[in-house]
Amino acid sequence: MKSLGDLMQIYADRYNLNDLEGIKETAVPGLCFYRSSKGNQRQPFVYQSGIIVLGRGRKQIHIGSQPVNYGPDDYLVVGVPMPLECEAFPEENEPLLGLSINVDSTLLHRLVNELEGAGFQAPCSSNQEGFGLTSVKMADDMLDSCKRLMLALHSELDTKILGESLLNEIVYRVLTGSEGHVLFNLAHHDGQYARVAKALNKMHRSYADGLTVQHLAEEANMSISAFHSAFRKVTLESPLQYLKKVRLNKAKELIQLEGRRVNDAAHSVGYTSTSQFSREFKRHFNMTPKGSAA
Repeated sequence: MKSLGDLMQIYADRYNLNDLEGIKETAVPGLCFYRSSKGNQRQPFVYQSGIIVLGRGRKQIHIGSQPVNYGPDDYLVVGVPMPLECEAFPEENEPLLGLSINVDSTLLHRLVNELEGAGFQAPCSSNQEGFGLTSVKMADDMLDSCKRLMLALHSELDTKILGESLLNEIVYRVLTGSEGHVLFNLAHHDGQYARVAKALNKMHRSYADGLTVQHLAEEANMSISAFHSAFRKVTLESPLQYLKKVRLNKAKELIQLEGRRVNDAAHSVGYTSTSQFSREFKRHFNMTPKGSAA
């Protein structure tokens, strides 16, 4: 069978995606295709929770003190949305190609319940306990599942009949892989990780509101001190640092993609002072809000 990167390129050829710069939904719900011909220099992003698979090119994520690297036939497990800095590198004059999988919560809970009912226990973390993002080299069974999913995407009929089940198989492979604990922790409502995830969801829904650490701790049903400690363990950020990054990234989208004026974007994401917004925007993105609109 061809390499995963070759199968992704065949998909791009078939559906005229060789000019794509960014991400596009596929015909399988929850599955997106990613392509970038030039990559990007180190810049802030927010990675949404899910599974990211690379077929070509390399990426380096900067979060905390240790960079996270991943490349062809690696996958990234993101348990909770993570503001971070990322740089992407094409290789051998070929574009970066990858897949992004949004893990449906209903599917996740069903698979976790079935696995635990069968006596399966997720292996303990090989990284920081509770950290919400990790890179994994594909085992043979995971790589085979991803290749069969890409092959199915080459055929509209195969996509319709097999696509969803193959996507479910990949989630199963991640759950039973070396870093499956990231998604297991997300499914356990009574655990600290899942409680922090609940607060993070509130942040991403209500970032423009006057959220405080107390509000977020109440959402997680934790004391302020316990919440602050658990939050930093999962995200490597304080709650207020994280919230600031969410607001700034959303404001950048409003300015760049919707053409909003700087003061309008600032107020839309929860800033009352445009000058404070501009200072923090420049510090975060190394450019002014007006410069980002150019």
